[in-house]
Amino acid sequence: MAEPRRDATSRVADLLSSPLVNGVFGFIGVATPLAGWLGDSISLHVVVAVETALVLLLVTGHIWMRRVYITLRRANNRNMDDAKYFDLVRSQLERELISDFGEIADGHLQVYAGEVPRLSVLLFQSLIDSAAEPQRVLAADLTTNPNLLTQRREYLAVNRRLIEAGGTINRLFIAYAADLVREDYARALLQLVNHHRSLGVTCGIAVRDRLRADQAVDFVVVSRAAVLVEEDQGDADYTRGRSSVYFKQVDRWTGRFESIWGHGAGAAPFVLQAYEAAARPMLDAAAWDVSKAAEAVERL
Repeated sequence: MAEPRRDATSRVADLLSSPLVNGVFGFIGVATPLAGWLGDSISLHVVVAVETALVLLLVTGHIWMRRVYITLRRANNRNMDDAKYFDLVRSQLERELISDFGEIADGHLQVYAGEVPRLSVLLFQSLIDSAAEPQRVLAADLTTNPNLLTQRREYLAVNRRLIEAGGTINRLFIAYAADLVREDYARALLQLVNHHRSLGVTCGIAVRDRLRADQAVDFVVVSRAAVLVEEDQGDADYTRGRSSVYFKQVDRWTGRFESIWGHGAGAAPFVLQAYEAAARPMLDAAAWDVSKAAEAVERL
């Protein structure tokens, strides 16, 4: 296919932005006053006129370059919790030109709708690629609909890759007590747990009604490098939703997760086991008893 004909404006703009032409301008800018200083053949008026013309050409070229090229704000990794991890994520986002990527220079990034699951995958993959320590993910999920989580195949695939690379994932499903006593919810939740366990994920549950407001948050802590906070939960197709990523003060989110996860016999995995011990026999026998389920949830 023949190259489309370029108009005169485009040819002039390309000429002004050419490194060779700008080098010639620079040489003339130095040579003209030098020649005037060494000899008397060039008048001061000529020198001033040439220099003025060169300055105008260079300014015009600079303005044009700012119009046709994207200027990225330079990010400083020294203030980030993990500089190597931050640089890896930043460079990937800048290559993809994700929405509002300029915010990452401050160690914070906000993404919307369909960008959220894609960024989640990027954060996990960057953990694998950067070899940041610890190779660990702590995920708290407000599980209002367990079926939604089974549909995010790329996210589940990168979970598997992280574990196969030697990493660990602790995932906490935060559920309302009223949901835990429903047969359809219990069945979907335990199927979801089975799937995550098959990937190598350590699972636990917490009853949302018993958590403080600052604990009932959907977030994922990636090593000590970043935290993804889901501020507006997405729907099944992620046509809506809003999340933020922070690369600073990650440890406080780690502490928040650990405060919910718990320790010893009261830790989230043991709470899940107690719930399973009551729910699975009723589900397997197709004899769900709401009152028994409610009693089991009350004891969690």
